[in-house]
Amino acid sequence: MTDLSFTLGTELESGPGRHGRTGTIHTPHGDIRTPAFIPVATKATVKTLTPEQIRQTGAQAILSNAYHLYLQPGADIVDEAGGVGRFENWSGPTYTDSGGFQVMSQGSGWQKTISMDVAEANAKGHLPAKKNMAKVDEDGVNFTSFIDGSRHRFTPEVSMQIQHQLGADILFAFDELTTLMDNRSYQEESVERTHRWAARCLDEHDRLTHERADKPLQSLWGVVQGANYEDLRRQATRGLVALSDTAVEQGRRGFGGFGIGGALEKENLGTIVGWVCDELPKDKPRHLLGISEPDDMFTAIEAGADTFDCVAPTRLARRGGVYTLDGRMNLEGARFKRDFRGIDEEFGGYVSENYSRAYLRHLFKANEFLGMTLCTIHNLSFMITLVDNIRDSIDGGYFEEYRAEFMGRYYAGQQK
Repeated sequence: MTDLSFTLGTELESGPGRHGRTGTIHTPHGDIRTPAFIPVATKATVKTLTPEQIRQTGAQAILSNAYHLYLQPGADIVDEAGGVGRFENWSGPTYTDSGGFQVMSQGSGWQKTISMDVAEANAKGHLPAKKNMAKVDEDGVNFTSFIDGSRHRFTPEVSMQIQHQLGADILFAFDELTTLMDNRSYQEESVERTHRWAARCLDEHDRLTHERADKPLQSLWGVVQGANYEDLRRQATRGLVALSDTAVEQGRRGFGGFGIGGALEKENLGTIVGWVCDELPKDKPRHLLGISEPDDMFTAIEAGADTFDCVAPTRLARRGGVYTLDGRMNLEGARFKRDFRGIDEEFGGYVSENYSRAYLRHLFKANEFLGMTLCTIHNLSFMITLVDNIRDSIDGGYFEEYRAEFMGRYYAGQQK
């Protein structure tokens, strides 16, 4: 039995914290050429799009959420359907995240964002327990369903069981996602707990792989936490690599790749990804959870991220926000009432070639769902094409030139 594999392509010229490269992730449902942007299909759907429309954007894979699919319709139903890909009529590779984000968002991160100014951090760490819908202990986390208020419990083993039933090609180990509101002491405890949970995930993943040997092979990726602390990030990374190596030495399955998650400040993004990639083996892919702005993509890719996901392009689109080569703009603005140009005629694509800014503004003002669909197609096409172009620039040896050209224009013309 062999794990899913990764083929290394072209590497950027090395330097401190600089690990950018191209490559290919091989899965039972197809290859993913990296770097790659992975659209988010939280509940087994990219909001407002059909699978055929997702394919039209150039997406190579999509990512769904184990927590949401566990609550509705239930992982057993998805398993009976043949896995999340078949359930939603998506024939390409799939990812599922572990539910760790919901631990943060309902618990210590209640009403908070992951990225924030450290100066705003609350020295006491967590909010009062009465405001938390999730409570973490050594064994796992108890949480309340946002749908009906029912009580549930996730442990590393439960997360693995759910994700195996969902049948995605790439799974993530169950982790505790902290925020910058958590103090140093709690970050240390959380990194150690996430390490122990990762070991349990590896054990359960190996057991389930043999138990479900009739199913397509799945790859489990460890998740690196540690917030903005270099020592904790490096400690967490080394610990996960050691866990994986030990598992393989014992004849069990190790991590097929690694996720980089948790709290970080935008200005430290590249530095933190660089710390982690300093410690990771070259022959394993790396996924950065939750980035979307073009400058973040260039930064993360240069530092070593291979794939990444974010809901921002689709969420922005549902509010009338779109990306162009000259920056972002919101089509609900009055200046677009009689603007019969496409969103970005130079960028092109299906939406820009067939629908005017004036028409799209009309759809949003009339509360017609088609506006959200068309802007979502455009935004995903824009982001996926951007990352495809970055990949080509690495292979072609002109990464720095392409970044300077794109960034100079995009941010010079940034529209609100």
